[in-house]
Amino acid sequence: MDDGPTGDYRLAGRTVVVTGAGSGIGQAIARGFIGQGCNVVLAGRREDALAETAEGAPADHVIAVPTDVSDRESVADLVAITADRFGGIDVVVSNAAAYSGGEIDALDDDDYRAMIGTNIDGSVFLVQEALPHLERSQGVVLFTTSASGVRGDWGQAVYNATKGAMTMLMQSLALDLGARGIRVNSVAPAFTPVGANIERFADPAASAPFDNRTALGRTGRAADIAPAFLFLASDDARYITGVTLPVDGGTTASTGQAHIG
Repeated sequence: MDDGPTGDYRLAGRTVVVTGAGSGIGQAIARGFIGQGCNVVLAGRREDALAETAEGAPADHVIAVPTDVSDRESVADLVAITADRFGGIDVVVSNAAAYSGGEIDALDDDDYRAMIGTNIDGSVFLVQEALPHLERSQGVVLFTTSASGVRGDWGQAVYNATKGAMTMLMQSLALDLGARGIRVNSVAPAFTPVGANIERFADPAASAPFDNRTALGRTGRAADIAPAFLFLASDDARYITGVTLPVDGGTTASTGQAHIG
């Protein structure tokens, strides 16, 4: 279940920037592109986490660039370093995310700003800064959105709003950038245990409420999500743009009503 992508997506030699690459889904995405023979730039706040993602990867094809995507100058530096090192950019993956749950009246300003800054501003800044390179390469923009961007959740109003905004951003960018040869799509996972949550939700009692909401009877893993990004970046997806691909085990196939047998 936790093995990485096994197919050949014919991406070798392309240059890919992945934000939020130090852990979870971002780490799986980055390792997937590394396994395809891409030049991969790992972006994230924590150098130690980026180093873990890069462990065992060829040093001449993989670099780590500490980045705060909520800061435009930091994103501009990321893009400049990438272009200088590899000569251009073919794919950008806006995966970095901030999350804070709870009722709206308990949400403090710092958590609110972090979600807006990382999830929305970070996506906008990455596209704006990378756009000249993507236009030259006829490249691809990919967003990690969420099932929480197309349906509501209890206690996640602002997080869901940011993911919904990313979905609308993706669709509008697909319209604006299609004539310039750039495809824009997103992948929408449902709840995916990562990091410390993997151990926590290995307990069937803890995972059952999430497992029972999927058609496949289990929550996803980061390795389940990554292949969708490789496909959408590939030439096999050359006529796909403006699409949100749910990779959620069938979570959003449900109306949300109880299973009554």
